[in-house]
Amino acid sequence: MAASFYIKQNDTAPSIEAGLTDSNGRTKSMANASAVVFHMQDENGNVLIEDGVGTIKNPAKGIVAYDWQAGDTSNTGIHSAEFQITYNNGQIETFPNTGYIKVIVKDELA
Repeated sequence: MAASFYIKQNDTAPSIEAGLTDSNGRTKSMANASAVVFHMQDENGNVLIEDGVGTIKNPAKGIVAYDWQAGDTSNTGIHSAEFQITYNNGQIETFPNTGYIKVIVKDELA
């Protein structure tokens, strides 16, 4: 799941989506998930997005998404991101659990 996502500076579309899998590559069902949050930091460790509200797009296939907000993609560069899931029983799991999603924000021309 630790793939790369490309977006231009200051864009808010498309949303970032991920199909969540466990450490063995098996699809992780979101049927018992109660909340999805998105976190992103720059290459210096500065937090760019903390607890961004995500959504579950397909519970059975473990697909979640985050809709970019104004200012989220204003900093260019290579960023690290993850989705944090809270389950109905209160347990928390972060994806990917090996590494991060690489978010590359490229300069806009105008």
